[in-house]
Amino acid sequence: MLQRIMKPVLLVVLLLVLARHTYATEGMWLPQLLSGLNEKEMKGMGMKIAAADIYSINKGSLKDAIVSFGGFCTAEVISEQGLLLTNHHCGYDAIQKHSSLQNNFLENGFWAKSAVEELPNPGLFATFIVRIDDVTKAALQDVKPGMSERERQSAIDRRLNEIRQQARHESWQETMIKPFYEGNQYFLFVTETYRDVRLVGAPPSSIGKFGSDTDNWVWPRHTGDFSMFRIYAGKDGRPAPYSKDNVPLKPRYALTISLKGVKQNDFTMVMGFPGRTSEYLPSEGVKQTVDVLDAAKVEMRDAALKIMDGYMRKDPQIKIQYAAKFAGTANYWKKWMGEMQGVKQTNGVGKKLQYEDTYRQQLETNPVWKQQYGGVLDSLNGYYQQIQPYAQARDYYSELVRNVELFTVGDRLISFLNDVHERGEAQYETMRQQFLVSMQGFYQNYNAGVDHDVAVSLIALYAKGVPAQLAGAEFAQIWQENNKNSRALSDKLYAASGLTSMDKLTAFVQQPYNTVVAQMWKDPATRLVMAMRKGYVDNISRPLADLQSNINNLQRIYMQAQMDVMGSKKVFYPDANSTLRVTYGKVDGYNPRDAIHYDFYTYLDGVMEKYIPGDYEFDVPARLIELYKKKDYGRYGVNGRMPVCFIASNHTTGGNSGSPALDAYGRLIGLNFDRTWEGTMSDINFDPAICRNIMVDIRYVLFIVDKYAGCTRLIDEMKLL
Repeated sequence: MLQRIMKPVLLVVLLLVLARHTYATEGMWLPQLLSGLNEKEMKGMGMKIAAADIYSINKGSLKDAIVSFGGFCTAEVISEQGLLLTNHHCGYDAIQKHSSLQNNFLENGFWAKSAVEELPNPGLFATFIVRIDDVTKAALQDVKPGMSERERQSAIDRRLNEIRQQARHESWQETMIKPFYEGNQYFLFVTETYRDVRLVGAPPSSIGKFGSDTDNWVWPRHTGDFSMFRIYAGKDGRPAPYSKDNVPLKPRYALTISLKGVKQNDFTMVMGFPGRTSEYLPSEGVKQTVDVLDAAKVEMRDAALKIMDGYMRKDPQIKIQYAAKFAGTANYWKKWMGEMQGVKQTNGVGKKLQYEDTYRQQLETNPVWKQQYGGVLDSLNGYYQQIQPYAQARDYYSELVRNVELFTVGDRLISFLNDVHERGEAQYETMRQQFLVSMQGFYQNYNAGVDHDVAVSLIALYAKGVPAQLAGAEFAQIWQENNKNSRALSDKLYAASGLTSMDKLTAFVQQPYNTVVAQMWKDPATRLVMAMRKGYVDNISRPLADLQSNINNLQRIYMQAQMDVMGSKKVFYPDANSTLRVTYGKVDGYNPRDAIHYDFYTYLDGVMEKYIPGDYEFDVPARLIELYKKKDYGRYGVNGRMPVCFIASNHTTGGNSGSPALDAYGRLIGLNFDRTWEGTMSDINFDPAICRNIMVDIRYVLFIVDKYAGCTRLIDEMKLL
C-alpha cells in the first residue's frame, strides 16, 4: 500500500522538478555555447529554431542582425537595406543634436521621407560580432601556482597581446578579448564596426518618452520607446567613414517581423549587449550592496532630487535647465530603491545563505575540493565585511562630487591643472582654452542657487555618513571652522568662490598658471574640494584598492570553486560585461505585492487614461488621439485595441536597451527598453517570480511609423509576417 501511495507522490515531485526546470529563465548566455548548454531547455520552453540559427559563422544567423549601438545600447537590423531599430532613449542624443527651435525633432519627431534626408551622426557607430573564439588555454598558459594577482595579470596580458596579433581576421575587422567567470575564462571577439550611421526616424518625445521619470522602471508602461537609424557602408560593403557616396549596408542577416503578437507563457528571447551584473557575489556582498551602499546612494540622491524638484516647480527656466539632470539623477535612485525592495521581498540574502550552506556541504564530500577551496568563501565574506566602511565612504564621496555641481567643477579644475603639470607649463595656454570651451555647456544649465541648497543638504549627509578618520584632517578642519554647519559652509562657498559662473571661472584661470595653483588654496570651494579629495585618496581609495585586490582574487577562485563543486546541480553563466548575450523566458504577469497582480499587456487605452494635456510627461499628440478615437489601427490592432507594451521573464540589464525581443521562430515581436521596479535587483539576485523586462510591442512601433507618421517607405522595406 505504501508503495502504491509513494509512486504517485514521486511522480508529482518529478513533474514539479521538471516544470521548474522548464521554466528556468535566469541567465545571460554566450550565443556560441547555446548548443551545448541551453538548446534542449530552450526547445523545451517552446523554441522552434536551432542554436545554429542563433549563432553561426558559416551562414547568416540571428547574431548577424544584432549590433552594439554606440557602445552603450543594442540595435537590430530590420531590413535588407541596413535599417536599424533601437530605443528612443538610445537615439536621444543624436536626435537632440539635430534639433533646433525651428526643427525641434525631440518635440515633434523626425521622419526622413527619402534617403537624402537621413541625417549623419559623427561619432555614432554600430558593431557586429563576426566570430567568438575560446582562447582560455592560450591566455592562461603562463599562470603558475603561487603567483600574486599582479604577476598573474601581467602574464595573462602578455599572452593576450600575442593572441590578438595572431588572431585570424580581415584587414577591416577588429579584435578584442574579454575575461569571463571572474577571469577564469577568456574569449576573443572578431568585430566589424560601421561608423556611418544615419538618423532615419523618431517619434516625438510625447510617444518615445511617454511617462518620462514618473513611469521609469514602472509597470504598467505605455511608452513607444523606439527610434530608427541606417548603417551606410562603402560601395564594397565594408566599413567606411561618412561619405555622401556611401550606400546602405546589405547585411548578412535581417530580422523578419511578426505581427502575430504574444500570449501568456509564449517563449521569448532577447539578444543584446548587457553591461554589468554581479550575480555571484557572496552573501556579505549582497547584504552590503542593498543594506549599506544602495541606502547611502539613495539617501544622497533623494535629498538632491527634492531640492531640484522644488525649484523646477516654481521656475520654468530652472525646469528646462535641470530636466536632464533630474532625469539622470532619478534613474538610478529609483533603480537602487527597487533593488533594495526586491532583494528584501524575495529574501535574496537568505537564499544566498542557503546556497552557501549547500555549497559548503557539497565541498566537504570531496577531499580535493576541500584542500583546494576550503576557507575561500569564508575569507571572501570576511573581506567584504572589512571593505564595507571604505566602500560606503567611497559612495558618499562620489555622490557628493556628482550632485554638488560646484564640487564637480572643482574636481575638473584640479584634473586640468594636474594635466598641465604633467605636460609642462608651456602647454597651459592651449589647454586652458580647451578647458574653458569644455565648461561652456556646463554653465548654460547651471544655477548657483539650486546648487547651494543641494550642497547644504549633501555636505551634512557626507559629514554624518563618513567617519572623521576617513574624511581626513583637512576636511575636519574646514568643517570645524564652520562650526560643523553645512549652511554656514555653503554660504561661504557660494559667496566667495570663483567657480560659480562661467565669467568667474574664466577670470580665475586667465591668471598665470602658478598664480592659479596658489589661488586654489585660497578659494573656499577649491580648498574644500582638494581637502575632500586628499581625504578620499589617502584614507578611502588606497585601502579600498588593497582590499578590492584581495576580493578580486578570492572572487575568481570562488567562481571556479562554484563551477567545480556545484556543477552537477547548476549550469553557470558569466556575468554581463558588454558582450553579446542571449537570454530567454516566458511572457507572463507577476504579483509585486500582496493582493496585487499585473497583467502582461498594455494598450493604447492606457495611454489615454494617463493623458494630461500640456504635461511634459503625459501629454499626447493630437494625431495619436485622432487615430485612437477612430480606432484607425490598420493591420496592427487586435479586436479594436492597439497593443503598446508587454513583459516577460527575460534576464536583462543596462546595455540591453534596444535589444530585439524574438519569438520561438526568431522573429521580431518587440523592443526591450526597461525592467520592472521590483525586478531591478536582477543584477545581483534574479528571481523569475517578479523579475520582468519591459518591451514595446513591434506592432505599436509599426503603427506609429505607418499610421501616425505616414512613413510607409520604411514599412515597405521590412519583411512582415
